[in-house]
Amino acid sequence: MATVDLTVENFAEKVGGEGIALVDFWAEWCGPCKRFAPVYERVSEKNPDITFGKVDTEAEQQLAMEFNIRSIPTLLIVRDGVALYSEPGALPEQALESLIQQARDLDMDEVRAKVAEAAAEQDSTDRAEA
Repeated sequence: MATVDLTVENFAEKVGGEGIALVDFWAEWCGPCKRFAPVYERVSEKNPDITFGKVDTEAEQQLAMEFNIRSIPTLLIVRDGVALYSEPGALPEQALESLIQQARDLDMDEVRAKVAEAAAEQDSTDRAEA
């Protein structure tokens, strides 16, 4: 599957549903982004069941702000609407493939339980501080 350009308008539809989605936050002027692009494209061709999106941080500044993007390239991995990974840096192909396999292997019921637990802990901390 080729990569898809993501915008504020299509982001939730392309990334928020079931399955795995990878998002590459990049900019035209970014040298490491240009070096990572062919790696990202090759891996997308090997994984047609995964959505591979690209966010141009210059054109889509609102998305960059929402995801607190401070340096590029930054890779975001989402599975079943849950963000699993967000790190800056251009990955080698083998490392990217390894991250994808780790995302595939996760027990999402366990992940959702941990997310709910962390949210509950944060709520109790917020109430205690109020």
